[in-house]
Amino acid sequence: MFFAIIFENKTNAILYPRLAYTIFFGLTFTHLLRELIVGLQLRPPFPFKKWWLLTIVIVSVIVLFNLATSAIVEWRHLYNPKIKVSVEQRFLSNLIFDSPLILAWVSVYYVWHYVELGTKTELQKVRLEGLVKELELKTIKSHINPHFIFNALNSIRALVDENPARARTAITELSNILRSSMQAEKSETVPLERELNIVKDYLALEHIRFEDRLQIEYDIDEDTLDQPIPPMMLQTLVENAIKHGISKQKSGGLVRVVSDYRDNHHELIVQNTGQMNLTGENSDGFGITSTRNRLKLLFGGKATFDIRNTDNQMVEAIVKMPVQAGLHI
Repeated sequence: MFFAIIFENKTNAILYPRLAYTIFFGLTFTHLLRELIVGLQLRPPFPFKKWWLLTIVIVSVIVLFNLATSAIVEWRHLYNPKIKVSVEQRFLSNLIFDSPLILAWVSVYYVWHYVELGTKTELQKVRLEGLVKELELKTIKSHINPHFIFNALNSIRALVDENPARARTAITELSNILRSSMQAEKSETVPLERELNIVKDYLALEHIRFEDRLQIEYDIDEDTLDQPIPPMMLQTLVENAIKHGISKQKSGGLVRVVSDYRDNHHELIVQNTGQMNLTGENSDGFGITSTRNRLKLLFGGKATFDIRNTDNQMVEAIVKMPVQAGLHI
């Protein structure tokens, strides 16, 4: 219609019938082309070696489309008798001017399917990454040191006769820790306050075993108590400090837990007496590896973890996490 109006500058009695037939045959033959593409498995993605078959199908449909339109024009006398041309000339003319309609349809069809295919592939990739992330988090969060449970039970057994009240309290503390480890899979983060309560229960149980050899200090900014952290992460770091630090010191030592805001980050620090063997097998054990993996999975590059020896014969594990918006004033 656009070209007819622009170049002829008027409409005539044969314009609309010819347009109607062009639309009808266009719908018919593009539908036929789609059926052939689907039936011959030429829809994206398809092997490169089938390009020749796709070319034959497209050319065949274009030829049939133009033969049909040329024949109907001749049969219905939809032409100007003053400038009548032969059927062959009309077919070649239609082939030149009308074939781009089919080629445009093919282009839109394949671009649509390639975009759809790319979108589906990206969605599948995101779902797969989400599944891997979920499985990794469940694997990490399900870890709990069985030696700690055995040691805690032995400590409780020793208290049953000499201090029954403390034994009952210790059972409650152990129960809280086990319950927390089981609930850790239900959420990716928990408020620091809840995690800190579990750590206090854990250290209270360890204090039964180490007695005066274990000193505990807390330096917690109350404004950080509602900040989200990965569940069981702090407990894992404190457990690491006991296992690789305090337990190896004949005279015991200090475990200090610090939580504060620094440089627009929530900084969580666990310090313990001792020195870490940076080349030993425990220099990259489960506690360190799991902490790094969980921070990477949950916060990407916005969180960092570092563990180092300090000058005052202490080991310091530092976790920096982004501050949750609206929680820090």
